[in-house]
Amino acid sequence: MKPIRLSGHAHSQLNFRGTTVEEVIETIKTEMWIPTESNRMECRKNFAYNKEWNKKFYTTKQVRPIFVEEKDEIVVVTVYTYYF
Repeated sequence: MKPIRLSGHAHSQLNFRGTTVEEVIETIKTEMWIPTESNRMECRKNFAYNKEWNKKFYTTKQVRPIFVEEKDEIVVVTVYTYYF
C-alpha cells in the first residue's frame, strides 16, 4: 500500500474531532473504499470507545477519512468522527 499522509487541515482537526493518526491509517488500510464527489474516496471503521465525549457517554466511535489516491501516496483531506 502507498504511504498515507494527512493534509495540514486533516491533521489539525484530529484533536478537535477526537481521533488519532493511527485510527485514520488503520481505517484506510482495513476498510472498503467508496468513491465520493470530486474524485475522492472515503471509508468508515467503528472502534470500541466506551468513554465520554463532550459530556456524554458513547460505546462506539466511527472514523471516516476522506482522501485522494495520488500516484505515490494517499493524501487524507479531512476526517469525520461520529459517536454513538
